[in-house]
Amino acid sequence: MTQAAAASTETKDNNRAWPQLLAQYRKPKPVRSIVEIAVTTLPFAALWALSAVLVLNGNWWGLLFTVPAAGFLVRLFILQHDCGHGTLFAHRGLNDWIGRLMGIFTLTPYDYWRRTHAVHHASSGNLDRRGIGDVETLTVQEYRGLSRWGKVRYRLYRNPLILFGLGPAWLFVCQYRLPFGLMRAGARPWVSTLATNLGIVFPIALMIWLVGWQTFLIVQVPITLMAATAGVWLFYIQHQFEDTHWSSDGEWNFQHAALHGSSHYDLPKPLQWMTGNIGIHHVHHLAAKIPFYRLPEVLEDFPELKTMSRITLLESLKCVKLVLWDESTKRLVSFREERAAR
Repeated sequence: MTQAAAASTETKDNNRAWPQLLAQYRKPKPVRSIVEIAVTTLPFAALWALSAVLVLNGNWWGLLFTVPAAGFLVRLFILQHDCGHGTLFAHRGLNDWIGRLMGIFTLTPYDYWRRTHAVHHASSGNLDRRGIGDVETLTVQEYRGLSRWGKVRYRLYRNPLILFGLGPAWLFVCQYRLPFGLMRAGARPWVSTLATNLGIVFPIALMIWLVGWQTFLIVQVPITLMAATAGVWLFYIQHQFEDTHWSSDGEWNFQHAALHGSSHYDLPKPLQWMTGNIGIHHVHHLAAKIPFYRLPEVLEDFPELKTMSRITLLESLKCVKLVLWDESTKRLVSFREERAAR
């Protein structure tokens, strides 16, 4: 597609009344929501228990069940995410309390996370409003203006071993224990994080009482780490791809940022189900009130959205090297590309 054709297509997309077109998909289906909760929580609990019982009896191959258990924990987080948007049920309070309960198992304080995530939705792709609820991304000029230590720190932060290894563990196990970023934003973030911390104690104590602390750690630690890494990866690839969109505050447009700054992570069907259709992220940012199980309906009814910002599983692996926003070419580039352009 030529540059002129691409610009014409983007103008057409931006001019469409997407909020009105997608309003019909916003209504949740309560029975479907309950079923989705059941088919996520029950298998997670069963897989956890099966792995623990096998390990307790000396069958170490039982740890294989921690892999699908981690997948269901990721899916539980997606359901909690939908509660934060008020989409699983029509009643706001019901969404909130179910989300808070899920937060105990995902190690994510619901009200605190919901607030930071709302900032993310309101500012995604805005260069002047970075810093809360997103992956730290510098422009080429900002990176070049850093001190030597600043460049080392940013390189370490964007290193895959840290970003998808140590980072997720720190985020879910340590950082979410206090309302970092909202320390002075009133009582609610503090209540959310501390109440979640207290809530976490009870299931942990129960599991330790049932299977012992050694078995509990042997089973829970890999589930937590795998789920945390998968969750951070999903969040990363939803906005960190070569042709994503960033712009300054004066040029930023919500609809354009949603369509072109959020990816359509086109996963194989089993992975799409396990990740709660969160890969249809451009539609989610365009209309966050649509329940996750209705997002595929939107793609079916509006085929033009299927190819927009589409990334396959294989293509996504190449996005790890993209670390800086080049304002001159309007795309993410690697450190190598930045050096070559000097």
